[in-house]
Amino acid sequence: MVQRKRKVPLLFMVDDREKALIDEKMAQLGTKNMGAYLRKMAIDGYVVRLDLSDIAELVRLLRRSSNNLNQYAKRAHETGNIYETDIEDIRQHYERLWEKADQILTRLSTIE
Repeated sequence: MVQRKRKVPLLFMVDDREKALIDEKMAQLGTKNMGAYLRKMAIDGYVVRLDLSDIAELVRLLRRSSNNLNQYAKRAHETGNIYETDIEDIRQHYERLWEKADQILTRLSTIE
């Protein structure tokens, strides 16, 4: 009988779709040894956990700016006037939006 180097079995279940994805990724790498592939992925594969709080903040700022802009447009249609303070408020909101977008893009650019 062959003496095995690895003696601890790991078993897990997958559905047909997951099995097809595993087979597809194995084919992309040019390997047919599923045990070696799964072992390599479990040990050396990447786990990506995204912190999307910056994106949530960006969406919040977008909603707020959009709501404010709609209110200013409504008032402009009703009164026929555009107020300088409204334009300044819009400018400040968009400046905060672009600052947040720039922060997100800067952080994303450092990901390797």
